[in-house]
Amino acid sequence: MTVARQAKGPSWAGGCTLVLGAAGMLGRELVHLLHKRAEESGGRVVSWDLADLDIRDRSAVYGTIGNLRPGVVVNAAAYTDVDGCETDVSGAMAVNAQGPGHLAQACDPVGAMLVHFGTDFVFDGSLERAYRPDDVANPLSVYGRSKWEGEQAIRAASCRHLIVRSSWMFGPRGRNFVEAILAQAGAAKPLRVVNDQVGSPTLAADLADAVIRLLDAGEQGTFHFANSGQCSWFEFAGEILEQAGMDRDVEPITSEQLHRPARRPAYSALDTSKYAEATGTRPVCWQDALRRYLNGRGCLP
Repeated sequence: MTVARQAKGPSWAGGCTLVLGAAGMLGRELVHLLHKRAEESGGRVVSWDLADLDIRDRSAVYGTIGNLRPGVVVNAAAYTDVDGCETDVSGAMAVNAQGPGHLAQACDPVGAMLVHFGTDFVFDGSLERAYRPDDVANPLSVYGRSKWEGEQAIRAASCRHLIVRSSWMFGPRGRNFVEAILAQAGAAKPLRVVNDQVGSPTLAADLADAVIRLLDAGEQGTFHFANSGQCSWFEFAGEILEQAGMDRDVEPITSEQLHRPARRPAYSALDTSKYAEATGTRPVCWQDALRRYLNGRGCLP
């Protein structure tokens, strides 16, 4: 089975890999793993942020990819301010929808594989089971719609592509829920967390590793990856505080009480069975991923 997977995949590791959005939380993890792979295979990694290549600029994208001719383009650039997208619709669409389309169209002539990251926010939360990659999308917010349109733009192009949807991501060197809870708890601020949204937390390092595994397996198409298990944001906050040894009370509230501009799906846990079948590995549980993250930042005794 392993031989068959390798036979259908591109020989990507020994060539040039371009990582966009390299300064972000996920981008940094990807660059770290890809550099390690490049050292083993003799390939090279070019890592750029939005300032280096503005994916909203179609001409710049075509010119750069045409000159560089990478074997793989990994797009970790995104407009991730969910509430901000509600008032900056054109900005969200330019980065999350049009930008990926530009990349896909530019990848095709040079034969590059495009790796792109999607979100659980493409779903409306109406299912009573974890979402599979082929479930119907029905985004509730501008952010979710912009990310869905980005996926569709990639599919409309003829380039080889790998779209990996994830959810509730946390990791070092970036704003995330774990750091927000720890900061509020440390400052003795009241902790009020929604208890009516359920999903799957994901450690950025594990998502980056999952992408490498999918590339190694020669996979294409759409996959879901998140750490196993599911919880509400309220339960997530409680686990963060318990693992960090911080004795603080958390008040459960409803999404309506939070008064956020963007609607969130009430249930958006992701089914990762397609990923497990393709790679032969299963994601570790989110509690263990959280422990590794906190241990790495020095929060645990």
